[in-house]
Amino acid sequence: MGTQATTQQHPKPIFLYLSRTAISIITGIVLFLAALFALLIGFNLDYTGRIYPGISIADLDLSGKTPEEAYVFVQSNLNYPQEGLIIFQEADKVWAAKPVELGLTLDALMSVQAAYSLGREANTVTRLYNHANAYFNGINLAPIYVHDQRESHAFLDNIAATIDQPTIEAELKIVGTEVVAVPGQIGRKVDIKNTSEPLETQFRSQTNNIVPLIVKEMPPEILDASEQAEIARKILSAPLNIRVPDPIEGDPEAWVFEPEAIASMLTIERRNGDNGHQYQVGLQAEGLRGFLESTAIDLEQTPADARFMFNDDTRQLEVIQPAVIGRSLNIDATIQEINQKVSQAKHDVDLVIDYENPSVTDDMTGEQLGITELVSAEMSYFYGSSAARIQNIQAAASNFHGLMIPPGETFSMAANMDDVSLDNGYAEALIIYGNRTIKGVGGGVCQVSTTLFRTAFFGGFPITERHPHAYRVSYYELNAAGNVNANLAGLDATVYVPVVDLKFVNDTPYWLLMETYVNAAARSITWKFYSTSDGRSVDWDTTGLRNIQEPPKPLYQENPDLAKGEIKQVDWAAEGADVTVYRTVHRNDEVYIRDEFSTYYMPWRAVYEYGPGTKIPKD
Repeated sequence: MGTQATTQQHPKPIFLYLSRTAISIITGIVLFLAALFALLIGFNLDYTGRIYPGISIADLDLSGKTPEEAYVFVQSNLNYPQEGLIIFQEADKVWAAKPVELGLTLDALMSVQAAYSLGREANTVTRLYNHANAYFNGINLAPIYVHDQRESHAFLDNIAATIDQPTIEAELKIVGTEVVAVPGQIGRKVDIKNTSEPLETQFRSQTNNIVPLIVKEMPPEILDASEQAEIARKILSAPLNIRVPDPIEGDPEAWVFEPEAIASMLTIERRNGDNGHQYQVGLQAEGLRGFLESTAIDLEQTPADARFMFNDDTRQLEVIQPAVIGRSLNIDATIQEINQKVSQAKHDVDLVIDYENPSVTDDMTGEQLGITELVSAEMSYFYGSSAARIQNIQAAASNFHGLMIPPGETFSMAANMDDVSLDNGYAEALIIYGNRTIKGVGGGVCQVSTTLFRTAFFGGFPITERHPHAYRVSYYELNAAGNVNANLAGLDATVYVPVVDLKFVNDTPYWLLMETYVNAAARSITWKFYSTSDGRSVDWDTTGLRNIQEPPKPLYQENPDLAKGEIKQVDWAAEGADVTVYRTVHRNDEVYIRDEFSTYYMPWRAVYEYGPGTKIPKD
């Protein structure tokens, strides 16, 4: 077997497998890129220090110009700041300004620098894109302007100086009796900030235009005071007459305020109403109040029930004193009424009076009030009384004649008496004051209170307050014959207004009519109660005088007004004692009230006065 030789085959290089066509294409591309690169290098070398073609500023072609040449060219041809025109307008007024006067200047250097820098960017892609875009489409740059807003604000400040005006409130004042009205003014102010804002748009577009001035108006709260001024003039044109509506006897016809007096009280106040702020003319409330408060006293009238007497024959009520309708001046309402009328320029104003009807009027009948019969009557005697004491009894008793007590009311004698004074018809007579019997106004009033106490006592009415005298007084124990009846001890009552009172309750469902009769000749006083009986009756008893004490020895006091040897008794001795009176009131055969009245009478000594040098008698 022979030996066989082996031959190894090696791969051929890849380019040996490329076709001649492919080689030709690649060679062409390489040559194109080389030529393009050479062209770019030549282009850039050619435009070294010059602006690339196709670049403009505001349509000014800067192709191939050096920055210096471009600067002169732009500076010479872009004259908008010097030749443009901005018109500011407000209503029919206009103000013209060149952009340069408003702070607009062309920055030619920066504008040219922006044009020169285009196509020279660090990024190759961007640089090539800008070269191609400029060459084939052209690039038109906007010029760079600088706007100094301080200049435009200064220009607008000058305009504002002719437009701006302050807000002035209308003024209304009184000088003497003259009315002075000064009209107000609407404030105006140019809004420089907002007016300046449209300038930026105008400058970018390099166009001439009209810019409206923005003016803010600031009206005063009160622009016109003429209406209230006219009212004030009418107020001061005649006297103001303040009257009493439905006057009664004694009321004045009117209070008249002359214009000078009105002017001194006239007020001008700012008010905020439905129609905004305005002046309100009126009169000073405090000035009016002082006048009205003094007037109110004279006009005040307390309501008073009608007073009647019961006719025992006809059994009907007869009016002896008509009812009085109460009235009082409503000061606050009157002030409001006066100012309302004054604001309407009226010169006659009625006071505002509040009226109050009494409980019992003249037309009421006994049936309506439940006054149909005599239910209690008592008489006391005052033999030996002085003329002054009788006068006081009559004056006090007159307060109660015809007086009506409502059902359920607690009657106070003190509350229904006038002041015990000389002005009210009282005289000076002997009264008990402290531990002395002295001369004072009203001595004898207790004769009236004692009689009232007995009428309420024997009428069976609850007695809620009663005060006895300090010592036994013979007047209150006299019988019809003028003799002292000791059984009447403990049935007296004293009243000293307003500290000491006598009170009882009309505890019936009917009104109670009181009548008082003083018979000066007979030295007697009679008190009557008229109402409707509810069937009550009274039983009473007395312990009589107990623990009787002798009066102290007489007291002698010197009186320089008496002559030598003259002795005058000014107080009289009385025994001290205790007494209790018991009362039982039945109604419908049942005990309704059971009460007792205890009295302690102090022993009382006689008092004598003597003239200087008089020998005092021995006991």
